[in-house]
Amino acid sequence: MLDQRPAPLAQRSAAESGADGRYHALRQLGSRAHQLRAATRAADHFVALGVEEDRNTGSWLMSCAVGLAQDIASDIDGIARSLRETPTDAAFTQAVQSLRIRAHQLHAAARAADHFLDQDNHEDHDTGSWLIACARGLAEKLAAEIDDGASSLKRPVDDSVIDAHDAALVRRVAQATTPVRGVA
Repeated sequence: MLDQRPAPLAQRSAAESGADGRYHALRQLGSRAHQLRAATRAADHFVALGVEEDRNTGSWLMSCAVGLAQDIASDIDGIARSLRETPTDAAFTQAVQSLRIRAHQLHAAARAADHFLDQDNHEDHDTGSWLIACARGLAEKLAAEIDDGASSLKRPVDDSVIDAHDAALVRRVAQATTPVRGVA
């Protein structure tokens, strides 16, 4: 079967190097970051169920998450390398450096979780479960940060115009309007 993953972002043509190219690169990274977030969320769910078959499913999902995290980290590394070769705006470069750090943290947490889940004792499984939760939190942050970065590239010049597809704005509105439990 052919590998149908997209070519690494670092190998894309120079024609995609402008703001539109950066936007599309971040959107592609964002879609994979959301897949990674879903994999870590599902792994966390299955490992917590406690049945051996479900723990195996959770462990397999973490193995998948390790591969996704490695791909995302590699692509962000490629973007960071390409930014050193061509002058771009400092804010975008700083955002990519922040994403790079988060992606490598996530990859490390996913690898560690996968390692501990593969061990044969309860203490290591507990450690793996905790590391899944860490990876899940990092995956959620990475996906949100990538969405925010892509949205900032497409944000209209006129700040009085509200873009209903701005992921950062939608997330802030949802957080601001979500009722807090126990508060009337």
